[in-house]
Amino acid sequence: MHFVVVIPARFESSRLPGKPLMDINGQPMIQWTWQRAVAAGADQVVIATESEAVQNACEAFGARVCLTSDRHQSGTERIAEVIDQLALPEDTIVVNVQGDEPMLPPTLIHQVAQGLAEHPQIPMATLCEPIDDVETVFDPHAVKVVRNGENLAMSFSRAPIPWSRETFVVHRWLPDHWPYRRHIGLYAYRAGFVQRYVAWPQCALEQVECLEQLRVLWHNEPILVLDALEEAGIGVDTEADLQKVREKLFDESLQTPSHSL
Repeated sequence: MHFVVVIPARFESSRLPGKPLMDINGQPMIQWTWQRAVAAGADQVVIATESEAVQNACEAFGARVCLTSDRHQSGTERIAEVIDQLALPEDTIVVNVQGDEPMLPPTLIHQVAQGLAEHPQIPMATLCEPIDDVETVFDPHAVKVVRNGENLAMSFSRAPIPWSRETFVVHRWLPDHWPYRRHIGLYAYRAGFVQRYVAWPQCALEQVECLEQLRVLWHNEPILVLDALEEAGIGVDTEADLQKVREKLFDESLQTPSHSL
């Protein structure tokens, strides 16, 4: 299987400006993410950024970088420009790895690419994982997904979906008979589909929820949603997330055995 990973890395993050270059145990966040992507076995791993500072830092640790426009509204738009710059064929599988996912397991990057490769009639694939606490179901930062019997997305929402009429009104207990799923923001698409996607205007549902994948469903295109083979780890949206990642990656480094010649 052949695939390309593109890592959008926007310097001017609204919540954490300069996020790609924030230090995590001695190296910038974007380097941790890039290392995970390289380990997934992609044919190419490309970092896409609007920032020369990010470009210089990434090239210093050996990454390939595409300098892109600063006018893009989403990582997918940035990836579309990279597809143009690299002249990727329409059937190329492109995996979108968010630059703020320094703990993302390489297994999941490979899994989402493999899932798309095994379903040639589907233009886009993503992953999900179980939710086992009701607080996460009600957390608007945790995106929930509902699938049909063929593991195709029916909807994504920041709200609790499906709404458990019997347990949410008074007690907010998770019902025993429904497996709630959190969407993992990792996508694989075919290059030609990305170009079609960015040509569509934002749909009303996407604007309300602030979830760009809803544009795909709005245009009646299928999204394959697979159960992740392992936990996705912590993405960095806040200073608190950043500190958690520093601690976990530090602990992992202590647990990794050293090898001497």
